[in-house]
Amino acid sequence: MIGKTRQPSFAQIEEVFDPEVSRARGILRRPLSSGKLSHARRSPPPDLAYWIAHYWMITWDLRGCAPHMAEALPHPNIHVVFEKDNAVVSGIQTRKFSRLLEGRSQVFGVKFHPGGFRPFLKSSVSALADSTVPANRIFGKAVNALTRILASARKESEKVAAANAFFGARLPEPDDTIALAGQLVARILAEPNIKTVNDLATCTGISKRSLQRLFNDYVGASPKWVIRRYRLHELIEKFDSGAQPHWAQLALDLGYFDQAHLINDFKSIVGYTPTQYQSQLAERS
Repeated sequence: MIGKTRQPSFAQIEEVFDPEVSRARGILRRPLSSGKLSHARRSPPPDLAYWIAHYWMITWDLRGCAPHMAEALPHPNIHVVFEKDNAVVSGIQTRKFSRLLEGRSQVFGVKFHPGGFRPFLKSSVSALADSTVPANRIFGKAVNALTRILASARKESEKVAAANAFFGARLPEPDDTIALAGQLVARILAEPNIKTVNDLATCTGISKRSLQRLFNDYVGASPKWVIRRYRLHELIEKFDSGAQPHWAQLALDLGYFDQAHLINDFKSIVGYTPTQYQSQLAERS
């Protein structure tokens, strides 16, 4: 399945994804003035799907074009990122992610399910928040050979096969808490009526204290942060659809005290107001 965003004729953006993965969510879709940008998302095989959510590949060719600022509100996931001759483990980014794209290059990433990286790290993943560590600290020197393949000009299918082989040879024992962490995060995403940690505790029957311990150890961010992040994702989805929200009601629907709190929270994380974001979207029309 391929989705293409509308852009001026001198800019090309392509999103390609497997049906099981679907379209990227949480992307702050700034207009690309010129050049080419491609974002692919591929599913792992069944034997890896317990730990790995999907692989993602971003390539760009902006030679002779203006640099492009890519921005997103990241999900509660740990990533292993391969670029050029470097591989890092990236913890949850609690703020907005920004990356200036220039020239021509590519990045290959492995997105783990919430909780899915905990048995590889063998310690609380909250220690990785807002930071990166060299991947060889966790996977050893063998990851260097994988880095060379994933940073090369090989076909996408060959890169995915190499990643499958590498992680497939290093699978830990299944951990029931991984499944629980994933279910809790998925429920927050799917149920907009979960607006507070109290709501999550009530609908799951798990105490607030237990939820906070589990999220800290396995997910890497607090349940309150995950709830607030996904409610902001909902707001971005509404903007991207072209909807004109009723601000007072929307603030209540997303769990905010009032419209001002919603706008201030959005601006503090994204860096500009919802109205300014909507104006950027209008430039793409």
